[in-house]
Amino acid sequence: MSISTKRGDAGETALVGGMRVSKAHPRVECYGTIDELISQMGFARSICQDAEVRESVRKAQRELYQVGSAIATPPESKKAAPEIAPTMVDALDDEVHRIEALPGVLGDWSLPGELPDAAAFDVARTVCRRAERLAVGLMETGAIRDASILAYLNRLSDLLWLWGRLLEARQGVDSSMRAGDGAGSRWSRAW
Repeated sequence: MSISTKRGDAGETALVGGMRVSKAHPRVECYGTIDELISQMGFARSICQDAEVRESVRKAQRELYQVGSAIATPPESKKAAPEIAPTMVDALDDEVHRIEALPGVLGDWSLPGELPDAAAFDVARTVCRRAERLAVGLMETGAIRDASILAYLNRLSDLLWLWGRLLEARQGVDSSMRAGDGAGSRWSRAW
């Protein structure tokens, strides 16, 4: 059996439940961006030397497969979409609060690029924010109905930003936009 089925050669793919849609369909764009996010997080994890962060990232990657599957399941599907449980969002919230309470974690916007692994988490954050924007569009049209999907992606993007800042803090790196001169206005931390 080959992974090359050729069924997508004409530009269509199947959603969960079998419904065929264009590969340019907004739902496909959204869960495709989740796939991109999982891969980007995998890259960040592969170059990260911090075992605690690596394990947290691995857990979030696994959960993102559920999120992607929920997005790939249209309301009219005969198969039920996986639930994005509020406890999943709560766990991300707990991790956000735990990291924010650590000394030395930046409380202002950062300039990406001080450390390779932190920069990789910054790229993952931007992919996560894109997935979130696409999910909002699907929610606004009624194509997805589980608000926990939006909450999960929003919280995960915050956490991706914090993982980068945590890695910098643990390495004694200052990536603040104001680094060097102490001047400048405060920015939103995770947009």
